[in-house]
Amino acid sequence: MQKDKFDRIISFLLGASWAIVIFGAFITFNSFLVLGFALSLFITIAFVVLSLFMILALDAFSINRQRLLEAQKQTKLLAKIYSKHTK
Repeated sequence: MQKDKFDRIISFLLGASWAIVIFGAFITFNSFLVLGFALSLFITIAFVVLSLFMILALDAFSINRQRLLEAQKQTKLLAKIYSKHTK
């Protein structure tokens, strides 16, 4: 199956987002570790939660794109059925 540019971009951004979450959490934890373990853990969890919203938004774009394409297919099919029955 051939992917269009939109699907390729979304796939790339999803992969990059997961990399940002994983490496960003590690870097955030190590950066704030000098302030204490509890604060560092809290800030890291906050970073991960905010980063996961970015992933959810990208996934929502992908799902809405698939829904739009399916609705377009159904519209074409319904137009064909309608044109057959109105003649």
